[in-house]
Amino acid sequence: MKIIFATTNNGKMEEVRDILGDLDMEIFSLEEVGISIVIEENGTTFEENALIKARTIFKLCPGELVLADDSGLEIDILDKEPGIHSARYLGEMTSYEEKNRTILERLEGVETKDRTARFVCAIAAILPNGKEMVCRATLEGRIAESAAGSNGFGYDPIFWVPGCNCTSAELTIEEKNKRSHRGQALRLMKDNIRGCIDAISDCK
Repeated sequence: MKIIFATTNNGKMEEVRDILGDLDMEIFSLEEVGISIVIEENGTTFEENALIKARTIFKLCPGELVLADDSGLEIDILDKEPGIHSARYLGEMTSYEEKNRTILERLEGVETKDRTARFVCAIAAILPNGKEMVCRATLEGRIAESAAGSNGFGYDPIFWVPGCNCTSAELTIEEKNKRSHRGQALRLMKDNIRGCIDAISDCK
């Protein structure tokens, strides 16, 4: 059996494989199964967008186990921006270095107590029999005063992790996977998949 994870992000795939590896299923990215597609993520929540992606790929790969996630950064003082638009904030072609710099500039002068933020991740799964499952997890923290670290990607360099005294990009891979929003959501989904493993096997 195999899992198709609806992403072409290599950094995300490393995290996915690290956490889901003990399911004893091969895990493939879209690129690895020869799928190149632009999916319009027009949902209003992380959960809706994750399901949009999963359903789109399931139509192309019927009978497979498909996973998709939608994740992003919510900054309270910016009215939860960039939120579900995190990947497209300032334009899809804008580098995360520029996105992070812009956010830090927008929060210049804002006190620590008012820099609260969270990473959110929703993961959708469609089993080979068409059953859908969705789970959600968050990591609460704040926006740092400056970017730091190179171990992560996206907004990791500006997200200060409570209790760690560093940004998400300064955590080790092991520590990040343990604490991150995506890591938490993947473990929840892994438990859900294990609970359905007999049904998955019957479909193959």
